[in-house]
Amino acid sequence: MATRQTAGTRARDADRDDTCKVLDSALSEGQLSMEEHRQRVTAATSAATLGDLQALVSDLQTASAPVELPNLAPERKVLPLGPSTGWGLRIATAAVLVLLGIAIGWGLYGNTSSPLSFQTDPGAKADGIPATVLTPPRQLHSLGGLTGLFQQMKEKFGDTSGYDLTIFDDYASLERPDPTEPRRVLRYSYRGGWDDPSETSVGSDARLVDLAAFDVPTFVGLIRGAPETLGIDPAEVKQIHVSVEPNSDRTAPPESIEISVYVTPTFGNSGYIEFNGDASVKRISYPS
Repeated sequence: MATRQTAGTRARDADRDDTCKVLDSALSEGQLSMEEHRQRVTAATSAATLGDLQALVSDLQTASAPVELPNLAPERKVLPLGPSTGWGLRIATAAVLVLLGIAIGWGLYGNTSSPLSFQTDPGAKADGIPATVLTPPRQLHSLGGLTGLFQQMKEKFGDTSGYDLTIFDDYASLERPDPTEPRRVLRYSYRGGWDDPSETSVGSDARLVDLAAFDVPTFVGLIRGAPETLGIDPAEVKQIHVSVEPNSDRTAPPESIEISVYVTPTFGNSGYIEFNGDASVKRISYPS
């Protein structure tokens, strides 16, 4: 069943990615300057709701954008009960709340077959089975987290290939080819496991590369040093995210990658550093 999307609906990684594509299109058409584009992309990657994302593109012409953003419905307003509502409705509402409270209490603390049953449920007795605690990697900008993320990719897909990998501190977004349709890309989100993919089309310049083709310990150090490299106080950092994709240098080998580290402070402008896969610097864009 399709959910009703409003400005308050929580945004998915796919929604943030689609908004960034619309902003890229606006940049190429001259609607945005490079600085406006960089600021809006930074805001899009940390947007919490669809309304936050819509505000970033509401002044743009998007007819020629590669993706179509959702048309948000107005949020429903709940009218408060007034004197004219009637005692019958008030009593019925109170009864429903009492029953709901009983059901919730039983669900949390009861060990009987129903809220009104007082016979002990045998299934509530100790069975000796210990709890199984899962320990997937969470701090993805650490050595263990980044290594664990690539291990999770190998276990899920059999390799670490893809078109693009964006890594935040506690989640990641991956684009890979659809094994059943080579013209289609599947976008996966990682949050302790790989969510069901969403679909998008393959760009004309898309190249499949090994996204893990770099020295992880070296880049963990570069990520941690990125704020000071860019002249940003580490204590003021709001967010860091890393993008791994095919190298945009046409003279580089087709299988080579580039890695960009973006740093967003709590106050002020963001900056980024672009590296080749061998950790050599391509560009340092200081906050302006």
